[in-house]
Amino acid sequence: MASADAYDLPMGLRLAATALCLLASLNARAETFGIESAGVSFDAPSGFSVLSEAEIEAKFPSRQAPTFVVGNERRTTTIAFDLKPQKISDEQLPEMKAAFEKMFERIIPGLQWKKRDFLELQGQRWLQLELTSQAIDTDIYNIMLVTPWRGEMLVFNFNSTKEEFPKVEDGLRASLSSIVLRAP
Repeated sequence: MASADAYDLPMGLRLAATALCLLASLNARAETFGIESAGVSFDAPSGFSVLSEAEIEAKFPSRQAPTFVVGNERRTTTIAFDLKPQKISDEQLPEMKAAFEKMFERIIPGLQWKKRDFLELQGQRWLQLELTSQAIDTDIYNIMLVTPWRGEMLVFNFNSTKEEFPKVEDGLRASLSSIVLRAP
């Protein structure tokens, strides 16, 4: 007959494995980012961190660069978000959609539309533009969201290299769905 210690070892291994799985799931949890003063937050995929000002300037070399950007370790996938001083209303979203479509078709090389519609998140209506385009060194997959918020225009831009997008799409869409807007 086997001793009680022989039965403890497999149980002990099972407990250790369970503890390791629990730790791994805690480490894989998304981190919440946002603009506290604006009441905006969202969960980014695991491993995302805030880009420095120098990284933002290098990735977005224009005067219209977003103020807040988080990204994966290699910075090949990012989520940019910003409040722009343009005053817009929910009623103006269809007009903005047409204007963005026309402008993007004129200035974005290799543009291919994936979606051009409206989305509702937690009772807030958003313009959603989803597209691929050609950059200097790689093709890009981009999901842009725009909505009026506190008298300004709130913009989110989820982007990744086109090659990497299938690997990160679920995480980016989960981040998109996690956006929370808190009234003052």
